[in-house]
Amino acid sequence: MRDTLPLLVKTDFPAIHRGPLEALQANLGYRCNQSCTHCHVAAGPQRTEEMRWETMALLLRYLTARQITTLDLTGGAPELNPSFRRFVSDVRALGIHVIDRCNLTILSETGQEDLASFLAAHAVEITASLPCYLEENVDRQRGKGVFEASLAGLRQLNRLGYGQPGSPLVLNLVYNPLGPMLPPDQAGLEAAYRQALLTRYGIVFTRLFALANMPIQRFGSQLITKGQFADYLNLLKGAHREENLDGVMCRSLISVDWRGYVYDCDFNQMLGLPLGTNGAASIHLSALLEQDLIGTRIRVADHCYGCTAGQGSSCGGALDPA
Repeated sequence: MRDTLPLLVKTDFPAIHRGPLEALQANLGYRCNQSCTHCHVAAGPQRTEEMRWETMALLLRYLTARQITTLDLTGGAPELNPSFRRFVSDVRALGIHVIDRCNLTILSETGQEDLASFLAAHAVEITASLPCYLEENVDRQRGKGVFEASLAGLRQLNRLGYGQPGSPLVLNLVYNPLGPMLPPDQAGLEAAYRQALLTRYGIVFTRLFALANMPIQRFGSQLITKGQFADYLNLLKGAHREENLDGVMCRSLISVDWRGYVYDCDFNQMLGLPLGTNGAASIHLSALLEQDLIGTRIRVADHCYGCTAGQGSSCGGALDPA
């Protein structure tokens, strides 16, 4: 896989600083039951990196000490971590909101037959990747049979109340483009998803998030191989909107890797760019229990234009979805 970091670190992206910390995003490991072409984590079945319980216990201490209101769990497939359910149970017992970034097909894996029921019982918000409502496009990006398995997962969640009108169980879907282009208007795309999924499959959901592909890891490597990296980066830079800087996720979130080291965002984590300004050493979460991060400078590189281009992009979808 081609390394994109040398092509990104020299940047003219505007300086930004952190505001009040609202969310902690934790990567529980890179193991996944899928190997998607767009995956910025380069996750897959053969990855062995996995967060241990000792690190999860530290996360619990940090969430309490810094009064964090949301824990956002990612992977790989975070549910494959053997301590996933224990961790979720303990976090929810503290009254902290939990988001599970679920690939849907994990709900059909052997040993995970009761996973959906567990998530519902703990009122976990689900943000599920479904890059298109067309079978051919999804299977091309994620593997043959993934679309049907994803539909099965969505039906299972709907039966439990997820995504249903008036239900407190939130089911968000995530769209990302198939190639080097910006995502379309989120509101219009959400309407198309709703109509297609309901009329064709009887499936409902809460919201749709439209995310831009980041020029890092597998997707970035593919761009280099195809000679498209510079053009895509120019597309992102050309669509930069200054007003999106106020809403980028890194201003209210930190990202923690499977070992407990801290980054300004999940994308910086995958590039190995530690929390803070250029040249900073890696910082472990244990060193931040008593530290207030408000006002600290966020480490940026050229991939950050992926979050400010067009309608903007974050883990919560478009920054300007209207």
